[in-house]
Amino acid sequence: MSGQSLLVPGKLSPPRHVPASIPRPEYVGRPGPAPYTGPEVQDADTVERMRVASRIAARAMEEAAKAVAPGVTTDELDRIAHEYMVGQGAYPSDLGYRGFPKSLCTSLNEVICHGIPDSTVLRDGDIVNLDVTAYIHGVHGDCNATYLVGDVDEESRLLVERTRESLARAIRTVRPGRQINVIGRVIESYAKRFGYGVVRDFTGHGINTSFHSGLIIPHYDDPRATTVMQPGMTFTIEPMLTLGTHEYDMWDDGWTVVTKDRKRTAQFEHTLVVTADGAEILTLP
Repeated sequence: MSGQSLLVPGKLSPPRHVPASIPRPEYVGRPGPAPYTGPEVQDADTVERMRVASRIAARAMEEAAKAVAPGVTTDELDRIAHEYMVGQGAYPSDLGYRGFPKSLCTSLNEVICHGIPDSTVLRDGDIVNLDVTAYIHGVHGDCNATYLVGDVDEESRLLVERTRESLARAIRTVRPGRQINVIGRVIESYAKRFGYGVVRDFTGHGINTSFHSGLIIPHYDDPRATTVMQPGMTFTIEPMLTLGTHEYDMWDDGWTVVTKDRKRTAQFEHTLVVTADGAEILTLP
């Protein structure tokens, strides 16, 4: 594995401006979101609106990813994604969610998830996850992917490649009538072939008018995940695989989650809708 030094927090820039004309999610300016009490199965109109939000999120991530290179700060990646979403009339869902100060998450190397963009400079050999969610027309679309920065060692490259593949395999398991736990069973089985850890405490989730509806999508074989998939259900699958333990520590910022052994980790995510015979990926650019 790369011998790079461990990450430390950088300097935060001020939160970015969103024009007043762009509608905000209900949680902005509040300590947390209102509990979601609606259905997990969405009507055709809601799914169509989610297609719009999801495409914007995917394209914002794609635009930010073009700038991934040694010497670029994670704050610059935040600027690019923010400006793209706002330019499309969308609100960056992360901004102000439970007080999160930035418009996307940037998670480098040993950061499992929820890294805060700041003055940290990408280094040759890093891997970085960009997690982007857009809110428009009253709904959210959520996606993430892990990118290679410059010349990355083979162990890290394979981790990224195989994490992407674990998501693809999980998506292929989605069918009406199956229990949610089939998703995690397939991910965990694949990850174990390579000795990877599978993060258990951070999961996929239901998504619709709510950023996180309360539906949990585990990425390991959880016998408690017995919810049956139905056409029209909308949720994310976002496996987080590690080169070592699945256990974690959290930085003092209350957001940045790092592997307890500080080994590297990768993640990929799509927002999906269950169809009559499988799944439609909404977060395709």
